[in-house]
Amino acid sequence: MNRLGDLPQPFETRMIPPKKLDAMFAKILKHPKIQAFLQKYPDISHEQIRRSYLQIDQMIQEHENCARCKSLMQCPNMVKGHIPSLRENNGSITLSMKPCHKWLHEQEKKWRERLICSHHIPKDILNASFRSIEQSPERDEAIERSIDFCLQFEKKQPPSKGLYLYGPLGVGKSFIAGAIRQELLHHSIDSYMVYLPEFMREIRSAIGTGAIQRKIDAVKKATLLILDDIGAEYNTPWTRDEVLGAILQYRVSEHLPVIFTSNLNLDELEEHLAYTDKGGHEPMKAQRIMERIRHYVIPIYVKGVNRRNKK
Repeated sequence: MNRLGDLPQPFETRMIPPKKLDAMFAKILKHPKIQAFLQKYPDISHEQIRRSYLQIDQMIQEHENCARCKSLMQCPNMVKGHIPSLRENNGSITLSMKPCHKWLHEQEKKWRERLICSHHIPKDILNASFRSIEQSPERDEAIERSIDFCLQFEKKQPPSKGLYLYGPLGVGKSFIAGAIRQELLHHSIDSYMVYLPEFMREIRSAIGTGAIQRKIDAVKKATLLILDDIGAEYNTPWTRDEVLGAILQYRVSEHLPVIFTSNLNLDELEEHLAYTDKGGHEPMKAQRIMERIRHYVIPIYVKGVNRRNKK
């Protein structure tokens, strides 16, 4: 009957004294990971275990690393964020790698971050959640309607209508929209939140650069689009009809909801859209845009005090 010390040794173990080598292999054979492996593959011999000493030792060491792991960035394993396991392959013992839970969490975080895009939106709004919004009776209806909007996505029944959150300055319309965006992230719904005045300014600045269509496509194709502060943008006939109009027409035709925030009610927004930079008054053009808004949103008046004055 072969003793472990009588078996051919890998080059890396030849300088180890036989008695010490015997003790090392005896210890390895008692390790819970090896016991579980031998139970799964009872035909594996001690000779095969010994010939694969380096792989087994690496596997044990890296599992011990994982038990002490504090963060993915500090992972000392050969393949960062991965845990080795033993496999039997045609009589040989090999290592296979699988990602650890920290690596999977990091990948999921990066994937979720790719789902949400924003354009000139403050961090406090991007990080808003329904839990972080200060409760007040004046905003209860707006919050309840917003949660109902999110629940439709959870039920795999995307809402046919978006929301039009309007009201005075500083009452938290953008925070509620940001909380919707954050909530839908938990259901893997991609979104794009745009501060409309700055977006329109950049579109005007991009004329002649070839970047306009790329910017518009990125906005209009998101599963959920949030247009923040509509009615505060500087209007030209072109940005109103060819940019805003084109975005809304695409979303109407594709049944993609839009959430708007505004200081204006729908009638006031129509009046705003009728006037352009050169003093023109085009009510028919404004009505055409409003046809793509009025029938596809639920207007919600957001009341309350101006919280910006409290800061």
